[in-house]
This record gives sequence, structure tokens and C-alpha cells, in this order.
Amino acid sequence: MLSTEDAHIVLASGSLTRKTLLENAALVVAVCPAKVDEELLRAGLLAEGAAPRDIADALAEQKARKVAFRFPSSLVLGCDQVLQHEKTCLAKAGSPGEAFDQLKRLRNDRHTLLSAAVIYENAVPVWRHIGVAHLRMRDATDEYLEDYVSRNWHNIRHSVGGYKLEEEGVRLFSSIEGDYFTILGLPLLQILNYLTTRGIISG
Repeated sequence: MLSTEDAHIVLASGSLTRKTLLENAALVVAVCPAKVDEELLRAGLLAEGAAPRDIADALAEQKARKVAFRFPSSLVLGCDQVLQHEKTCLAKAGSPGEAFDQLKRLRNDRHTLLSAAVIYENAVPVWRHIGVAHLRMRDATDEYLEDYVSRNWHNIRHSVGGYKLEEEGVRLFSSIEGDYFTILGLPLLQILNYLTTRGIISG
């Protein structure tokens, strides 16, 4: 296992996509997934009437905070993504049937992805950002959506909204406004800018 002393950043997430994006940018990444009950936290925030961007930010911060106390001398990155459709936040589908229902709900309409990132250092938050992207899904048929979920369930089961834009899911959309990395769940450019400004990486 990679020592946190050798890493530019500790990722408080088990997301392979986020890890790959960071490593593709030539960062040395240590991975330590935070043990957080996301469903419980999300439910509590929704009950309090929290806005979608505040939910994403709070969940990202909780993940970073959880890991930061284990590695106080490291930069710890917590991330979370929320999908907002109309006035509702969608969670990850728990079954192919739920994914199909989510896609039917989103088709021929516009929704927003909010990707939050929070960095902790010395067990306190030192940086945060919420990337925003707007996507419009085309009016796909029930048959296509059902076949799509059946073919891709293994890959999309951890993706909010029931799709992965970097795979076949791109065929579901008619227009996209926003940063590609934000859509994948990580405001990568802003993170790299911060690390460069801090002198953590050269640039």
C-alpha cells in the first residue's frame, strides 16, 4: 500500500474514476475510503431542507474530515456528487429497476450535476469547490433505456442517475453544458490549480 508520506494527496473515496483522473494528471495518490453512512447523512440534510449544493458540500466535507483525523499531516480530498432534477435530489439506484425509473424520469429533460470537493490539512478544511454541469437527456424509448440498463448495470450501479457519460451513457444526451471532469464527479481543474498555487505540484 502506498504510504501517505509519498502522496501528493489522500483520496477519501474508493471511486476508481476519481483515482484514475488524479493519477492521469500525474499526481501520486493514496486511497483511504471514508466510512460514512451517506444515505443517513443525505436523509438528514434533506429533512432539514438543505439545498442540493449544500448536500454535496456537506457529504464531501464529512468524508474528508473522517480520514483527515487519521492523516493530519496530509492533504485529504473528500468528494461527493449530487444530481438535481427539478427540486429533487436523486440518489444512486439500488437495482436495475430503479435505474430504469430514474432514466425515464430524466429523459427529454434537463438536470444538474453538482460535484463537490473539500480538502483538509491538519484536520481542518483549507479549500472547497463545487463544480456545476447542466445536461439534457434526449427522448430515448423505453426499449432502449431498458436494454441500456441491462447491458450496463454492472458499470452504472454506483453512478447517480443511472449512466456513465464516459461510456455508452453519452448516447443518452442531446446537450451538455459544463466541465467534463465535473460530470465524472471530480472538479479536477480546480483541484490542480489549488495544488499548483500551494506548490504541492509544479506548474
